[in-house]
Amino acid sequence: MTESARATVSLGFTAELFPPGTHMCYIYNDERERLEIMSEFVRSGIESGEKIAYFVEEMSPQALRDYLAGLGIVPTEEAQLEIAPSVDVYCPEGRFSPDRMLGRLRSAYEDGIREGFNGVRLTGEMHWALRGLPGSERLAEYESRINLLVVDCPLTVICQYDANHFDGATLFKILNAHPMMIVRGQVVHNPYYLSPEEYFARYPVPNV
Repeated sequence: MTESARATVSLGFTAELFPPGTHMCYIYNDERERLEIMSEFVRSGIESGEKIAYFVEEMSPQALRDYLAGLGIVPTEEAQLEIAPSVDVYCPEGRFSPDRMLGRLRSAYEDGIREGFNGVRLTGEMHWALRGLPGSERLAEYESRINLLVVDCPLTVICQYDANHFDGATLFKILNAHPMMIVRGQVVHNPYYLSPEEYFARYPVPNV
């Protein structure tokens, strides 16, 4: 069964089902809640036969694997769960490029489907963007462009933002770029969402 053949996707932490290609924002300030939600997101992906990519900032990749294993969350095969340091994924060579990262997401989707997985889901802990690396100022642009990517590469994407570290203006722009948001373990339609066309009319991209 391919991703395109599936009508809905389970996220694990809520009983509601969602169409493939759902892009959501998780702005959190409770670390215990975050770990519970993201653990169930990974567990659900494994149980659904999907490929999962997790870009981690709070722990080392091995520490996260060990944490998940302690909850009984173990991939059926090694290739099913990729865990990598977020800064290495988003900023190889010390720079963030939306084009390069979107290309990586496209490849992740295409590779997962080619490898026979039922779908592809991914999540990233986003506070690598606070390190001041070149290109980080294009983060919200990248988030909005994900909404175009998932039309033909229907990834299930959760972007994690720690409200204790990001400022309000940045978080508002991030909200503008996500059609769905997670609130206390439930996914809701985001009233602040702007379609990519609306988003780039409000926030024109400078020449780079």
